[in-house]
Amino acid sequence: MTDTRHEVHRPGGQERHAGLPGPLRRSLKLAASIAVWIAFFAVMAIVAVTLVIPRLVGAVPLAVLTSSMEPTMPPGTLVVSKPVDPASLAVGDVVTFQPVSDDPKLVTHRIVSQGHRANGALSFITRGDNNAADDKPIVAEQVMGKVIYAVPYVGHATSLLAVDERGWMVGALGSILIGYAVFTIMRELLRKRTERT
Repeated sequence: MTDTRHEVHRPGGQERHAGLPGPLRRSLKLAASIAVWIAFFAVMAIVAVTLVIPRLVGAVPLAVLTSSMEPTMPPGTLVVSKPVDPASLAVGDVVTFQPVSDDPKLVTHRIVSQGHRANGALSFITRGDNNAADDKPIVAEQVMGKVIYAVPYVGHATSLLAVDERGWMVGALGSILIGYAVFTIMRELLRKRTERT
């Protein structure tokens, strides 16, 4: 006796969901499609705030490593600091500065007072929001920039990279993520097109 049974293939890999009711299957596909788009736009937003916008405005992205600015900027926050005219700074501004002139170490704290030294040089006193004591006074030349915005959690990723390698490594990672998001979206669109035919 000849076996006349044959395997039926549904386009687009639908055999995986063959046992599901039609409405549930469509709901799962819609949820997957929405998730892909959300992931894509999330990646694009992260790349924009960490790479594109800072470069466009001449700013520098930096990771907060300590708890001195909690709760405003806890560890892992990415701050974007832009060079400004020190004369434009005011009490309440958050600035990135060198505690010791010409030392590459940077600190991001809030200006709590400002004044002038005996020689007329502009000076600032800063303090971390979570600190009980003021920092040592600094002069305008020590101020590297004013924080124009901060992004929670994103600094964790950049702090894992070496400072001198951060630029190209973050760029490469962003490119990979964007490429993956585009690939996923194109695959989803091709699958839907195949199902229609």
